[in-house]
Amino acid sequence: MTTTIAELERRREAARLGGGQKRIDAQHAKGRLTARERLAVLLDEDSFEEVDTFVEHNATEFGMEAQKFPGDGVVTGSGTINGRLVFVFAQDFTVFGGSLSERHAQKICKVMDAAMKVGAPVIGLNDSGGARIQEGVASLAGYAEVFQRNVLASGVIPQISLIMGPCAGGAVYSPAMTDFIFMVKDSSYMFVTGPEVVKTVTNEVVTQEELGGAVTHTSRSGVADVAFENDIDALLAAREFFDFLPLSNRESVPERPSSDPAERADESLDTLIPPSANQPYDMHELIRKVADEGDFFELQPNHAANIITGFCRIEGRTVGVVANQPMVLAGVLDINSSKKAARFVRFCDAFEIPILTFVDVPGFLPGVGQEHNGIIKHGAKLLFAYAEATVPKITVITRKAYGGAYDVMASKHLRGDLNYAWPTAEIAVMGAKGAVEIIFRGRTPEEIAERTREYEERFANPFVAASMGFIDEVIMPHSTRRRVALGLRKLRGKQLENPWKKHDNIPL
Repeated sequence: MTTTIAELERRREAARLGGGQKRIDAQHAKGRLTARERLAVLLDEDSFEEVDTFVEHNATEFGMEAQKFPGDGVVTGSGTINGRLVFVFAQDFTVFGGSLSERHAQKICKVMDAAMKVGAPVIGLNDSGGARIQEGVASLAGYAEVFQRNVLASGVIPQISLIMGPCAGGAVYSPAMTDFIFMVKDSSYMFVTGPEVVKTVTNEVVTQEELGGAVTHTSRSGVADVAFENDIDALLAAREFFDFLPLSNRESVPERPSSDPAERADESLDTLIPPSANQPYDMHELIRKVADEGDFFELQPNHAANIITGFCRIEGRTVGVVANQPMVLAGVLDINSSKKAARFVRFCDAFEIPILTFVDVPGFLPGVGQEHNGIIKHGAKLLFAYAEATVPKITVITRKAYGGAYDVMASKHLRGDLNYAWPTAEIAVMGAKGAVEIIFRGRTPEEIAERTREYEERFANPFVAASMGFIDEVIMPHSTRRRVALGLRKLRGKQLENPWKKHDNIPL
């Protein structure tokens, strides 16, 4: 028995070393943690329970039978984050560059299957050179098995990917199908084909960072959500973010004790809207003043910044926030902002997270580029997402709500539960000047000016919409938090179902 225990300890120590001390040192030299070090930061202390510690690959080609490491390049298991269950896998770059083999994929699939069974999120720490070439199609089959589970788990359990090193080729599609992607600056990258292939095929010269680095994907492409300075920052942010999410679509949103009173009024909001209709203001200020303790976790802050998405808490419970941002492109809806917000709204709806929408939108962005790139179809994604959502929906119009964009932004007509407006709200087909120039075409400038004043007095306010029941109440800005908190409390028992269907056909 003593011998067997000693052998167990020897094998465990070998597994903990991964590819060996030399490769661990090389990983540290790049400013990256090892797979096990990352899990130690991500999970509660001593909560990690590993599975498949001793799994090895089954390849025999190219001398692979003589190169075997326990764990086969990925550490898998479960643990807790602030006491809540989570399943995890962390690719180990010190073993075959974290490349995915058939057995490596089976380990990942096993924890994903377990997470689906019990209803708990999956967090994947990606650090891999891609498919293990020595295994050929068996490796590709392993990727496809993982992809299939990503799809089946979508909308059932939250899936989070942390890209903490290379992620190339087929490896990128699994994170792409997860709900959220965090990356590390100057350390992680994602692309389908690398710089060398790009140069060969298109003659474009580009670095890894420019092609698929964290800054590129969190600002230009929108593939990833947030970029962090280093591994530690990314892992600690993942812990914080995890606290906003329910464990599965069978669980309610988590609730955290809050000392911030729901009735708290903020008089400064009464002067948030500038006197000039063309003057911007920062919508973040409103979000933070409505949220518990001013805490707001923003997603994709550097991509399509004309719309804000993220999570806050009100009375300790998670709320998804979507808000136009007047500071960027006047808060207009365009292709990128529509896609960004639509995906976020669909996530909230899948996991029964109430949606709070702050509206200040002058319309959709005009232009040849927008039209030719499909603003009609992309704008319809956001419309579709709000219309199909059955979760509690509360909307507050702070200033402009013009044209079709008024409809799209969680209007009463898309089954908004509570639609409020500030006294400064302007709900109309378009701005006064544009409307008058169309209605009174050919009149003198003096007449146009006079008609514009009349139009503003008649329509540049929330009362026409309120008189039709499209606005439930015109509220004072300082009472926004109290109204929203009360509304969310009332709507907790909301029940609404869409007609039966196999699935919808959102305009992708």
